[in-house]
Amino acid sequence: MTSPEDQARENIDRMLVGAGWEVRNVSDANISASQGLAIRNFPLKTGHGFADYLLYVNGSAAGVIEAKKEGVTLTGVETQSDKYTKGLPDGLPALKKPLPFSYESTGVETRFTNGLDPDPRSRPVFSFHKPDTLAKWFEIGDGVVAEKPEDYGNRKGTFLARMQHMPPLIDDLWPPKPQAIANIERSLRENRPRALVQMATGSGKTLLAIVLAYRLLKFAGARRVLFLVDRGNLSRQAYKEFQQYTSPYNNYKFTEEYVVQRLTSNTLYTTARVCIGTIQRLYSMLRGEEIADDLEEQSVEGLQNVFKQPLPIEYNPKIPIETFDVIITDECHRSIYHLWRQVLEYFDGYIIGLTATPNKQTFGFFNQNLVMEYGHEQAVADNVNVNYDVYRIKTEITEGGAKVDAGYYVDKRDRKTREVRWEMLDDDLQYGAEELDRDVVAKDQIRTVIRTFRDKLFTEIFPGRRDVPKTLIYAKDDSHADDIVQIVREEFGKGNEFAQKITYRTGFIAVTEIFVGPDGKESEKVVWKKVSNLSPEEILQSFRNSYFPRIAVTVDMIATGTDIKPLEVVLFMRSVKSRSFFEQMKGRGVRVIDDNDLKAVTPDAGTKDHYVIVDAVGVCERDKTDSRPMDQRKSIPFDKLLQAIGLGNKDPEVVSSVAARLARLNKTLEEDEKAEVQKRADGQSLTSITTTLVNSLDADKHVERAKKDFKTETPNEEQIQNAADKLIQEAVKPLHNPELRKVLIELKQQHEQTIDHLSQDKVIEAGFSADALERAKGIVQSFEQFIKDHKDEITALQILYSRPYKQRLRFEDIKELANTIEKPPRLWTESQLWQAYAALDKSKVKGANTKRILTDLVSLVRFAIHQDNELIPFPERVNANFKSWLAQQESSGKKFTPDQRRWLEMIRDHIAANLGIDPKDFDYAPFAQEGGLGKVHQLFGSELNKIIDELNGMLAA
Repeated sequence: MTSPEDQARENIDRMLVGAGWEVRNVSDANISASQGLAIRNFPLKTGHGFADYLLYVNGSAAGVIEAKKEGVTLTGVETQSDKYTKGLPDGLPALKKPLPFSYESTGVETRFTNGLDPDPRSRPVFSFHKPDTLAKWFEIGDGVVAEKPEDYGNRKGTFLARMQHMPPLIDDLWPPKPQAIANIERSLRENRPRALVQMATGSGKTLLAIVLAYRLLKFAGARRVLFLVDRGNLSRQAYKEFQQYTSPYNNYKFTEEYVVQRLTSNTLYTTARVCIGTIQRLYSMLRGEEIADDLEEQSVEGLQNVFKQPLPIEYNPKIPIETFDVIITDECHRSIYHLWRQVLEYFDGYIIGLTATPNKQTFGFFNQNLVMEYGHEQAVADNVNVNYDVYRIKTEITEGGAKVDAGYYVDKRDRKTREVRWEMLDDDLQYGAEELDRDVVAKDQIRTVIRTFRDKLFTEIFPGRRDVPKTLIYAKDDSHADDIVQIVREEFGKGNEFAQKITYRTGFIAVTEIFVGPDGKESEKVVWKKVSNLSPEEILQSFRNSYFPRIAVTVDMIATGTDIKPLEVVLFMRSVKSRSFFEQMKGRGVRVIDDNDLKAVTPDAGTKDHYVIVDAVGVCERDKTDSRPMDQRKSIPFDKLLQAIGLGNKDPEVVSSVAARLARLNKTLEEDEKAEVQKRADGQSLTSITTTLVNSLDADKHVERAKKDFKTETPNEEQIQNAADKLIQEAVKPLHNPELRKVLIELKQQHEQTIDHLSQDKVIEAGFSADALERAKGIVQSFEQFIKDHKDEITALQILYSRPYKQRLRFEDIKELANTIEKPPRLWTESQLWQAYAALDKSKVKGANTKRILTDLVSLVRFAIHQDNELIPFPERVNANFKSWLAQQESSGKKFTPDQRRWLEMIRDHIAANLGIDPKDFDYAPFAQEGGLGKVHQLFGSELNKIIDELNGMLAA
């Protein structure tokens, strides 16, 4: 019987061979026969015993392995392996003494210490490094610090040694990226294996990753960096951003200086210094399997819960553990657990996680090493993000469902083809809110929500606007999205380009084709035909950069990671249970945008200083969890189960669930549909597939297969389990075909929806949420209290409290006030204060959606101290006073020429922006371009000083 110690050595031998080492006993060792040789039970000099394995690299001793039986805690034997590194007999060749590399291993757990590092510390590794890797590490040497940034790439030393001396960051970056990069590099210097960065959505996590990767390659000697995402379109987006980055050191583009590979196959370029790919792709690469394209285009959100036991990753010599020095994983709150974490833990590299919405699992995985915390509130204060308000729309059917009495006709619609037929109800149809837009579609509920949104858009949500703000609507599924698009177009009275759907089925319509079955008979079949060459990404590009579409409807394709800066409204017509997913969906609206870029797509917009969440389902009011509850497999969507099978899942509960659903589906299919399934399954019927799946789970079948495979009448448990695995693997093989999975998903969606044309919906409530109003109330109260507390200290407040003025208010005074209120803890801006007053009483607030200027603070203070009954933009008040002054002049017989009027209007505008005008101002724009001080003297002569005094005194009053 094999002892635990012998079993450990067998496993270690296998691991060494897999990593490219030749394993020999002392008696038959040939140190010149291969680059890497592991010699068992090597005798050391007196007092040092025997090394379980002595490692030779290129003919010289390089390190040792201390072998222990499974279960032994390896940190307790590090002193033993360290002793071995110092026990090489005199006269034997060595890379250096003591030997630089040491391992401790049980064959299940392995730890490694690189003695070339500063303050060497052991770390867990998936397996052993390749001999060539140890050779290259030794060639790098102990480390020499460079004096000039341009010399950093040529200096010696391990990655950790080079991290101790990094040049300062010179990139011109917005906060919080400079601080985040500094904190990450400090964590790496301290040799912390994992670091977590929490940055608000829209604050530039991808650019952070690019700048960090560039510095690690150029200055820290990183051989290769991995940037992990969880969807194909995010990898394409990231690759474009890498292409656009320009080095501040040499003006080269990133991709001109370093090879950047977007992983689209199972081949890893040896020259690639950065790899960008989905975690699904890398998982399949490590398992040596191909992956269907469709599995990369779907988010892995929730998929990890399908796997009861993750399919284990074995060592892959084509992708050794030392392939990546650093792994940066984006949206790490959802892509690092259960199934996926083994992808990250396979590599011997530092892991850096980026997310806007960490949860408890995230903090735990990253060892509580939160190196940067940059929340939404701080991002708003830094003008990296904009804040949001919640506008709630409640309707009767949305809240409580409806009832249609028996005897009425309703539509029955095929979910897949959307073909409609009429049917009389034999029984009352009673449905609840949770059934809306899945089993039952209440057209008037959708219409009531959209109509209310339309009616309130230009009066309450964005008062005074004419162009519909860029609006993103979240639907429950593709069919629901179709209904919303049609009703949006009808209610707004617009054409196709105004509102468009952006889902994975964008550009397809249902058409009828003639289908020939196996019996040779012809029948009609409805299939989805591509009718537009525009991909979802192309329509998304138009939504982002062009005037049309104004409204986009999606399910979850634009839920995470997609940048839409002009977006000003996010309308929820679906609920979300996951807290992190909801935060990501909300985050689509937080992006800041340059005023000119915003006007390019929304001409009548001023400044994007906030966005509005229109909540039509109460999603903002419901409690959410860190992850979706998955207590029963029946709660997992059919497409997610098939996706799991496609990735290699063989968990019996998953296979059983798929079999049960396929059996139910089989009962509903027409003959032509069954034939289509059989065609996609290489001639195997759906009945046969389902039966094979069920049989693969039968314990008696497992025993029968084990008897046959192992030629024994009494197979043991290991043999039975082996047979069971084979049966399940064979049973699920047809479902590895993405074309078959696609057909099955479409057929599963084919069951009919009931269309309720009869129930009339009513609005229960439409207005900004209580939270938004409370926040606005708090801001207003704090601002007014601030004015009272500081009216004798701040010059602007002193002057504004004195009427008539003792002295004229200067621009410098109002600038001082603005600087004071913008500092912590207040962090107020003119726009934020204006919006707060508008939320509390919009009847008294004008110009809520015009661009704020600094002098608007004058209007805000006057309104706050009740000198004015209305809050009016300062330029509008100046213009009103200007008209009064002109009227006075004309009533006294004074007439102005057109040129004089034009100059007076320029003076008016200057006073509106600067609170006053002096003769020296005529030497600057816009006056200088029109002739400056000489021209104004020519026009007004001796009256000029009098006019300036009158306008200064009257316009800003």
